[in-house]
This record gives sequence, structure tokens and C-alpha cells, in this order.
Amino acid sequence: MPIKLPSTLPAFNVLTREGVMVLDEDQAARQDIRPLRIALLNLMPKKIQTENQFARLIGATPLQIELSLLRMSDHRTRNTAADHMESFYRPVSDVLEEKFDGLIITGAPIEHMPFDEVTYWDELTRVMNWTQTNVHSTFGVCWGGMAMINHFHGVKKHILTEKAFGCFRHRNLAPSSPYLRGFSDECVMPVSRWTEMRQPEVDAHAGLTTLLASDEVGPCLIEDPAHRALYVFNHFEYDSGTLKQEYDRDVEAGTTINVPCNYYPDDDPSRPPVNRWRSHAHLLYGNWINEIYQSTPFDPELIGKT
Repeated sequence: MPIKLPSTLPAFNVLTREGVMVLDEDQAARQDIRPLRIALLNLMPKKIQTENQFARLIGATPLQIELSLLRMSDHRTRNTAADHMESFYRPVSDVLEEKFDGLIITGAPIEHMPFDEVTYWDELTRVMNWTQTNVHSTFGVCWGGMAMINHFHGVKKHILTEKAFGCFRHRNLAPSSPYLRGFSDECVMPVSRWTEMRQPEVDAHAGLTTLLASDEVGPCLIEDPAHRALYVFNHFEYDSGTLKQEYDRDVEAGTTINVPCNYYPDDDPSRPPVNRWRSHAHLLYGNWINEIYQSTPFDPELIGKT
């Protein structure tokens, strides 16, 4: 089954060219099934790139997905055209009476700021609380995951002395987890952050289970069953060239930055990077979608009540 997207959304043509099954509104309406309603709260500055990345992953499952794009109500992006935001995004304040099978909260380039100094922190805390009554399963990514684990459990983020930047090997700590079905004993994942969560502080909360972790960059994927949530601090969703774009941007700006480790062949930035995480990215998000499908109520009104 395909992912349902507006035919004018840039991701529609991008995914079609890649062979992902995509339906427009009229085609989806002719299918006599209930699609899974997945929302993407997109906090990243490059909205279209992020839409493509997540739509690619959740659209590769055998289920029909209806993707809703959300933004913070009063925050205005400076990096995406206003007409794109007006055409495809809804403020979260408009959906608080609705139910969703899944919600993804993306990262945001505000790591150095204390959570409570973020301009939209108050609204984001309302959203995180709202997920407990109106969303069946929530996936917090990078800063979004750090924000959620801090809000629900008080786990702090810590500033790193230098940026964790590159592709790092992660150990599979829970092979029997349904979210890691099909995973190898180890996998490689892109990392790009100035902050970290520390394993002893995660372990202090009995309800949290670390599923993936790296000896170099710490805990990565954490399950929080009590809040029906997953937190991932790294970037399975990244395209092959995303770290290169970040590196080239910093080099051009004269910002001190290390070559992303284990990313370019022989760590040579003149050579094309090699994608070594794509298959595990599809596995993780496919497993998440499958777990939602297996457990979400058929009647959306029962979401958050059973």
C-alpha cells in the first residue's frame, strides 16, 4: 500500500521517481480501508528536505499512510517559502481535537539552548502532553527525542566539548524488541549533534529501555512504553548527502568543523560518501509503523483511551 500525499507536495514527485507507491487524495478515497494517520511535527529549517526523508521511510511499508504536516503555531520559518508552509502545513493548535495513530517530532538546530528558553517550548510541552490522549505512538527524533525524555522523565541533555559528527557503529542491545526486528547485531547511523544523553541517567528510570547504543556517542534509541514513545537521538532518516551538506556549509562559512568520521571513503571529503544505514532505517520505521498497525484501535476515537 502507498503513502497518501497531496499531488502538489514536492515529496510526491520525489518518491514517485524513486519507486515509492504514492496516492493522491482522489485515489486514496477509492480504497475502502482506514489509513494510518501519521503526523510530522517538522521543526527543522529545511522543511522540504525533512518531509522527503520521513515520507520516504514511512511510505515504504505495505500499509496506507495518511501523512499530515504540522508546525508550531506561532513560530515562522525563514528557510522555507511561505506559500509552501501555507499550502501544506497546519499549526498544531488546529489539530488538538484530532486523533493520530502516530506522531514524529523532528530535531531542531537549537541544541545549545536550555529547553525552557526555546520560544515555542510552552506549546511543545502542551503537544507532548496531548500525545498521551490523542496519539497512539510518538517518535521523538534527535532534539525532539531529547525534549520528550526530558519532559516526561527529567533526563538532562549535556553539551559536548566537540560536535559528534559522522557515522558511528551502534550495538543492538535488544534483539527481541519488535522495533529491532530484522536488525543486525550492529548497525551504522549518522550522528550530528552538540549534545548527548548519558546512559546512567537513562538507566535511573526503570521504565526506559535502551535498544541501540554506541560506545562512542552513547545511547541512541530508547523505548518508553508508559508514554507509548520511542526516542532516537541520531539520524537514520538522513539522505546519503546530508552530512556532506552540513560539512560543506560549515567549511564555506569558515566554521571550525571536523570531517565527519567514517562517512567518506578513507575520510576523504573529495570522494562521494557511502550510505551504510539505509536498510536499517527502513527496518526501524517499518517496524514502528507495523507496531502501530497491530495495536492501534480501529476506531480512532478510542486512541488514548485503551
